Amino acid sequence: MPGTKRTFDIVREIGLALPDVQVSTMYGSPALKVRGALLACLPVHKSAEPESLAVRIDFDQRAGLLAEAPETYYLTDHYLDHPLVLVRLSKIRIDELRDLLGSAWRFVTAPKTRTASGRAVTGKAKPVTR
Repeated sequence: MPGTKRTFDIVREIGLALPDVQVSTMYGSPALKVRGALLACLPVHKSAEPESLAVRIDFDQRAGLLAEAPETYYLTDHYLDHPLVLVRLSKIRIDELRDLLGSAWRFVTAPKTRTASGRAVTGKAKPVTR
């Protein structure tokens, strides 16, 4: 699909091929969820660039994506403490988007563990940076 504009329609098509993914909304914006848990959505916070996608992934994978392809993946202060990455849809290839959504699906469906405070944590815990 070279030259094809990346839209949420393409994200939806790829996402619905994954098990248990449903079309939904998040803060009134189009979203994909797995058994009620957010997988990806169009970000609504004003800090996100237009035509972006927010995708849930673990913090280590996010760090790798930001380091490897800052022209495609980015983050704003608002999303810093959330296990997700912002994606410029105009910059990501379809195969990369498919891989990213697959990784997000694995992250969201991974068994959850509990911290000492009783808080549920999916995948790896967030690194302490402060």
